[in-house]
Amino acid sequence: MKSPRPHTRAADLDIRHNAADSCFECDVDGLRCVIDYREADGVMHIFHTEVPPALEGRGIAAAMVRFALAHAREHGMKIDAQCSYVRIYMQRHAETHDLRA
Repeated sequence: MKSPRPHTRAADLDIRHNAADSCFECDVDGLRCVIDYREADGVMHIFHTEVPPALEGRGIAAAMVRFALAHAREHGMKIDAQCSYVRIYMQRHAETHDLRA
């Protein structure tokens, strides 16, 4: 029988904006989670979201997307969701529709 996955609260994540590498990142249980983007003309083109399989199901990707979208909103940017996870997240959350490029 599989043991339950430990719960990770979004508030407990130390998500960082790494502008030099054009990504948002955090480490959970020694594993790196990342959202990669490119910025051009006021649009954040998010093309990759990765949470290692051992960490899936904890809401980490959603917390990181919320962080990235909040960053975009704070800096007056729009979002081009090339990453399927981010695209689906934005479709499901009407409060993010105004960010669409």
